[in-house]
Amino acid sequence: MDLVGLCKAAKAAKYELQKLSTTKKNEVLMEVSKVLLENNEHILLENAHDIAAATSKGLSIALIDRLRLTDERIAAMAEGLVQVAQLPDPIGEVIERIERPNGLLIEKCRVPLGVIGIIYEARPNVTVDAFGLCFKSGNAVILKGGSDAIHSNAAIASCIRQALKNCDVTEDAICFVEAVDRETTMQLMQMADDIDVLIPRGGAGLIRSVVENSRIPVIETGTGNCHIYIDDSADPKIAKEIILNAKTQRIGVCNACESLVVHEAVKNTVLKEAAAALQEKHVEIRGDEAVVELLNCKPATEEDFGKEYLDYIISVKTVASVDEAIAHINRYNTGHSECIITQDPTHAEQFLNEVDAACVYVNASTRFTDGYEFGFGAEIGISTQMLHARGPMGLKELTSYKYKVHGNGQIRK
Repeated sequence: MDLVGLCKAAKAAKYELQKLSTTKKNEVLMEVSKVLLENNEHILLENAHDIAAATSKGLSIALIDRLRLTDERIAAMAEGLVQVAQLPDPIGEVIERIERPNGLLIEKCRVPLGVIGIIYEARPNVTVDAFGLCFKSGNAVILKGGSDAIHSNAAIASCIRQALKNCDVTEDAICFVEAVDRETTMQLMQMADDIDVLIPRGGAGLIRSVVENSRIPVIETGTGNCHIYIDDSADPKIAKEIILNAKTQRIGVCNACESLVVHEAVKNTVLKEAAAALQEKHVEIRGDEAVVELLNCKPATEEDFGKEYLDYIISVKTVASVDEAIAHINRYNTGHSECIITQDPTHAEQFLNEVDAACVYVNASTRFTDGYEFGFGAEIGISTQMLHARGPMGLKELTSYKYKVHGNGQIRK
């Protein structure tokens, strides 16, 4: 099927999906989970083709990690669908009820967005997460993955369509674009008559291209230049553990820490201990003048303070106050996830209120910015914009609303 036909099929499917009961939607999600596990070996075989190609191209360790599937990751994808099935169905929820003096009853009710297009790079798990959340919220989804994960994505999409068929539900609830060329991507971004919203997931270049070229409304999922601020009252043990987790658990994800901001009063103590632990994990430190003098590390440039490395590199900036820390973070961050490590409740509250980001943490790793960790079952992405949705996007973020107005013969005078 060509792209135009595929988009038309998705548009037709959205009206079928809006009629499905919660019970039927949950039945499908459980069937998809089952089919994925039954096809575990096949999916891993197809993923191995993608990994081999990525390795031969010399892609970075971080990108290959994003691309790689394992038994555990496939099991987690399947479990995510089970969790989505267990979540309340947002569709039909009465958000607000208004009774007017003239007798009109107005109900603000949650409805699906319609057809959601997703353009994404090198993350096969997005294929499952996107389908699960879109389907449970009554939306059809069109998926356009990148060339790096084409075999993995195609195998997963095939499993999902088989599960839909098993449950007598239109297979066009998920439409997978097999073409990986740039021209097809550009064409997809022009299909405003059939696609209701477009969501890019990937690097800064992809996101910028979609925002600049799409005729379809875009929900922007941003890159993650995430900071951890070590306050002058920070607990050294907590600081060390959080920094190590946020930076080194997985380097190729958008919620990994890319920059430390350190109160000058604790640079000789807390920072020195945390830096030693980072260096044991082979993390390269790039610091301001005070940090270079303390650690004999590489000097940080202006670009370093604003960079999402997705690598074993971290920038470090020293400050004299929580106000200076907040100002630095608001200047260089990408609106994703920011953290303060402190024992001072006043500083914690100020940080929470004044830092401009989708997710702001006190004494906890930025790695928790994730739909699964937030209890959403999965996520469609992390929105870093203000309009419609912000932060991890779960079921409710994939809905809009309509007003249902009940009368008994009222006319306007």
